[in-house]
Amino acid sequence: MKLSMRAKRMLRRAMAAFCAFACVFAVSACGADDADGKIRVGIKFDQPGLGFKKSGTYVGFDVDVAKYIAKKLGYSEDQIVWKEAPSKQREAMLQNGDVDFIVATYSITDERKKVVSFAGPYFVAGQDLLVRKDETSIKGPEDLNGKRLCSVTGSTSAVTVKEKFANEVQLMEQPGYAECATALFSGIVDAVTTDDIILAGLASASRGRLRVVGKPFTQEYYGVGIKKGDTKLATRIDNAIADMIQDGSWKRAISDNTKGTAYTPNAKYNPPEPTEGEK
Repeated sequence: MKLSMRAKRMLRRAMAAFCAFACVFAVSACGADDADGKIRVGIKFDQPGLGFKKSGTYVGFDVDVAKYIAKKLGYSEDQIVWKEAPSKQREAMLQNGDVDFIVATYSITDERKKVVSFAGPYFVAGQDLLVRKDETSIKGPEDLNGKRLCSVTGSTSAVTVKEKFANEVQLMEQPGYAECATALFSGIVDAVTTDDIILAGLASASRGRLRVVGKPFTQEYYGVGIKKGDTKLATRIDNAIADMIQDGSWKRAISDNTKGTAYTPNAKYNPPEPTEGEK
């Protein structure tokens, strides 16, 4: 028998309520509960607008999502221990129990699901381009022939552009997006490419000097990384994300963290339906 979306949501909420009740009697039964009363959350420390460490505090859309989830799991902000989660270390951090969950522009992929599980998605990003504010000749990836394009070392974003849209584009790699943005400011490159919301964060930090083109050409489903097979925790996190979307907090978090960029998430995919990891 096929359940309606509403019935599925009600079932998930009932399961979450049961799990919360069970956790009173078994601290570790639902994952994400520690004997010291703290919850450990992995985020990026170097992505403006998403996960950014600033004067000892942590700000960004991923941070807002993580705080909301933690609150729904029963933790206040001062009970959150923030851990830096570099891309290459995320799977190991979950497997080793260094963190309870990760919110760090973590795309859900079949390859990653072999070793970790996900809840969500909480956002669907799309690869896009960042250009100088006064740039008018670049309207999409097909306009990059003969141009210089920056991406981060190890990323496949620039290769995707070269293989699918502009085979005469000149590629430059930098160790981080801040370095790409600096190269764009100074005219060394003509554009930067990665997920649109990451670019929106960079644009927001640029004080109006950079803008996102606004024509995404891929889809990246951002999930909350959790330990492999923890379906109970996935259900609780999915319910938290659904609540965040429903009460308007999700939309406010997007707006607050992309101010001044005119950035709008792709309405075809956002907000997403969080149903990952419950089976």
